[in-house]
Amino acid sequence: MTDTRVAMISGAGRGIGAEIATALARAGWRLSLGVRDPVRLTPPDGALVHRFDARDPDSERLWVEATAERFGRIDAIIANAGIMIPKTVIAADDADLDDLIQVNVKSPLRLVRAAWPHLVASGHGRVVTIASLSGKRVKSATSGLYAVSKFAALAMTHAIRHAGWDEGVRATAICPGFVATDMAAGLAKRPPEAMTQPQDVAQIVAFLLDLPDTASIAEIPINSTLEDSW
Repeated sequence: MTDTRVAMISGAGRGIGAEIATALARAGWRLSLGVRDPVRLTPPDGALVHRFDARDPDSERLWVEATAERFGRIDAIIANAGIMIPKTVIAADDADLDDLIQVNVKSPLRLVRAAWPHLVASGHGRVVTIASLSGKRVKSATSGLYAVSKFAALAMTHAIRHAGWDEGVRATAICPGFVATDMAAGLAKRPPEAMTQPQDVAQIVAFLLDLPDTASIAEIPINSTLEDSW
């Protein structure tokens, strides 16, 4: 067991999750990285890499148990794993909606629930949800189904914030627009260099985790282009 803080990061194999892992390792955090294929990931020194599948209802519990056994504590959950299905709410069927809710809402909530005793025991537990500006507005018809899940993810984060406030647990939703990742590559109409960079999101996460309980932030909208304010 160590006094160094421990963060669990879902979807840590690439994109935003990988950059968050790099930033937190640099800041001295010990890391537990949840990925679908652990064999393919080369982790930072001392990190735990564990199988994590947001569609498997046992995955969160098993990952939390392995993390607690390895490090003896859990101080932060970074719920980063997510999917996007580019369909209108009319064109999508129930299976599409169920998949989005499962991965973008139910899985992060299960993860937080499983880790809750550890977050409370930390005294300064932190939950960061990588949500989306699509959790604050519906930008287009084909982003509508995704927005339904991200509105729910944003509300979930606020609900966690309320549930944990008196026990020192703070929760924040980070709401980026287009980020230069594989997910955005087939959706955005501008080049990657004109989008928010994954390392920029990672820098914001690291900043959030170091804030005191008395300076908690509920939401951080991020954008790389000018649109209505959120």
